[in-house]
Amino acid sequence: MNAPHPPRYWPPGSLPERAFIPGRGPKPEPATQVAPYLPAERWRDNDAYLWGVDLYNHGYAWEAHEAWEGLWRAAKRDDTQATFLQGLIQCAAARVKASMGDAAAAERVLARGLARLERVRTQQGDRYMGLDLGRYLADHAGRSSASAAWPELWLNP
Repeated sequence: MNAPHPPRYWPPGSLPERAFIPGRGPKPEPATQVAPYLPAERWRDNDAYLWGVDLYNHGYAWEAHEAWEGLWRAAKRDDTQATFLQGLIQCAAARVKASMGDAAAAERVLARGLARLERVRTQQGDRYMGLDLGRYLADHAGRSSASAAWPELWLNP
């Protein structure tokens, strides 16, 4: 029996036709924009964050990275949120590297991303910006970045 998938967190967003993998087809137009900063407790109002989670959960890692990049730039003065977003971006980048067949790079980038998320978990507890950090980190324990199935991001709406 398959585990249930998380719900869509930002339903207005249409998922792309295909996931971009560098070196395999034309690169989509960059979607990275500087988004307005919203404090972590307003994560439910953060469309770009929710859109990135949807993209990540549906296998669009490069696109999720792009969605979160502008948020990361906007959060530069909020060390915890910037660390959290950088951790998510690195986890998405690791998925991209894995899809390109570069397992060694995927492992390195994933380790850095998970370390950042663990730092946030140590400071803030198991939930941050709605994400069940404990579950996500536990789901990664003992698995290889070369695995076909990546843990999903579960938010507590």
